[in-house]
Amino acid sequence: MVFKRSVPQQKGSSGNFASVCPNFLREPSLSCHGYSGMKLMVFVKPIALLAVTLSGTILFILLSHPNQSSTSREPDSMARSFILWLHGLGDSGPANEPIKNLFSSPEFRNTIWSFPSAPSNTVTCNYGAVMPSWFDIHEIPVTADSPKDERSLLKAVQNVHKMIDKEIAAGTNPNNVFVCGFSALTLASVLLYPKTLGGGAVFSGWVPFNASRTEQFPPEAKRTPILWSHGMADRTVLFEAGQAGPPFVEQVGVTCEFKVTYASNSTVAQLDWYVTPENSTQVVLNSQAYPKLEHSINNEELRYLESWIKARLQSSS
Repeated sequence: MVFKRSVPQQKGSSGNFASVCPNFLREPSLSCHGYSGMKLMVFVKPIALLAVTLSGTILFILLSHPNQSSTSREPDSMARSFILWLHGLGDSGPANEPIKNLFSSPEFRNTIWSFPSAPSNTVTCNYGAVMPSWFDIHEIPVTADSPKDERSLLKAVQNVHKMIDKEIAAGTNPNNVFVCGFSALTLASVLLYPKTLGGGAVFSGWVPFNASRTEQFPPEAKRTPILWSHGMADRTVLFEAGQAGPPFVEQVGVTCEFKVTYASNSTVAQLDWYVTPENSTQVVLNSQAYPKLEHSINNEELRYLESWIKARLQSSS
């Protein structure tokens, strides 16, 4: 039960990426190969491709996901909320839409979802190939010291801010706005937004700007909580790149919860770091184990995201 992202290779090597679902395939040159877990693999020409794509296991997850109910709050008392989901390089918004079906708790009855698609741009790590991209990425795998293209990043951030502004203008309380997604755009969009939002959830991300950029973080943005999830077996955005994130946001006064999939043979345990502006770090090792996670997001992570957002939703009263 894993939402599989691609595992791109470095320039000059061959690679493949996981398919979203057969009906999302558009290129006749792509061929699907399934296996018992319903994960579909698509083989492409040698190209470094950092893409977030959902595997065929999404069908299994959606069919097996139990209806959940909550007695903590009456759903009718919940105000309108907004979840903006940002896909990764080479992917599309519609390909990620099935994720919302996992958020079945009554608290999300008044939630508006948005799955925008990135414009097509040239991507340096892909030899200048044109593909859906929010901003330019210079190399794969992404490390903590990878080059940062702040110019294209800030342009993408402006576009995301327009989406958030539009929703707030429509009547949604900023405290009920959540920005989630793969890669690094979520972090940049949240930390540069002039208001405090409900939260930002980063999956397999990294710090996309230099330390000097922190001077431009509005005080209001620093009060937006961050949930950061990263697989230790990630070979596309290396774990070291994700691990550098919580200390970075902590030093500017942002509360960040860092969830890690800790590899141990064929299973992983969930390791959480709670980093607060008060420099107090609490480390908790949960006993729950699940299959090894690489450059992907699994069902357990999404269920935790659901509970994390639920705990921060504001009522209409």
